[in-house]
Amino acid sequence: MSGGNQYLDRVKITLRDRKKDEYLPVFIDVFDNSLSRKWLDSLNHLLSNDYHLEKNYCFLGFDKSSRNLKYLCEQINQSIFSINASGLDYTIKDYFTPENVMTGGLVGSGLPGMKVNHDKFNNLHRYFEDLQGSSGNISEHYKRANSTIRWHIRQLNLLCHEAESLILSMRKAQHAPKWRRPSQLMCWLNAPRFTLDDNDLEHFGIHALERPFGGVFVGVNKAVGKHHWEVYKDEGADSRIDELTTTNMASQTEAAGDFDIEWGQTVSGYQFWQEEVDGFVAWLDANGFDPNNPNLTIGHPQIGQVDFENSFCTTDFAGVWSLLEHYLDVYTIETSDASATYDYHWSDDNYIQQQVERL
Repeated sequence: MSGGNQYLDRVKITLRDRKKDEYLPVFIDVFDNSLSRKWLDSLNHLLSNDYHLEKNYCFLGFDKSSRNLKYLCEQINQSIFSINASGLDYTIKDYFTPENVMTGGLVGSGLPGMKVNHDKFNNLHRYFEDLQGSSGNISEHYKRANSTIRWHIRQLNLLCHEAESLILSMRKAQHAPKWRRPSQLMCWLNAPRFTLDDNDLEHFGIHALERPFGGVFVGVNKAVGKHHWEVYKDEGADSRIDELTTTNMASQTEAAGDFDIEWGQTVSGYQFWQEEVDGFVAWLDANGFDPNNPNLTIGHPQIGQVDFENSFCTTDFAGVWSLLEHYLDVYTIETSDASATYDYHWSDDNYIQQQVERL
């Protein structure tokens, strides 16, 4: 994080309400450090060179979104069907419904209802890993696939994470609405990567697991697989690395101009969060990892912060959410040196073809 009030740049993201053709500007102050400078250069490159922003993987955990759980399960099944029919010699014998991706029962603290069925989604992520492979070791299935099937393979991963995030918010909406964790993931197809160096590692660590409200984080999860925190959350505190469903757990070695915005309330200082972190540290120790080793690249490096007063005229998370839920479409992005307009939407009839052509 930068010191004092020195900022590298101000990014303006204009969100759009497509139903009313209204717009909401959101301002981000970019911290001045080595990682932020690399990231901003990469972002400017994406904006200046017409890279495709993935609008079908952008606003996660917004429980009132039209991308509801029924829709996401239908999309997962559609991609499975396409992969099975592709002749890749890889068959997925699985089917996803709102009923089998989350648990039944009463909903509340300590009650079993509306929790993520991690076994179901761990298997889905395993299909993706088998079909795509890992960075530097791309699967033969993926090499043989055409652009359309490669798109469907990618969807297994994206829809897995989107559905998990949505279920978490759906459950929280029932019994702890202020603790929903909506977020905004800004990812571009084929975004060029840069390699993290030793100076960048200081922005990782156990402290970087905490994502403050309005924090902006560099897109670092560029290895195909899961990082340590994801594995701990998905496979449980009792899991061991030689018995994981996922086949590839990787530290983060590359980043891009992608970025995330955390719209959930800050968890710092709350006992439940400290217990979560303590459990993760214990899991690292049990699996032979040093929690203080920066090379594990744990956490989410923060490279900026939303200016709430100039964007929303309030710092209250409930007030921010009530505005945001009407503007779940990115229209333009501007920095001091570059800008881009994204006048398309994930619900467009030809949206899949738009992305396939870019792939």
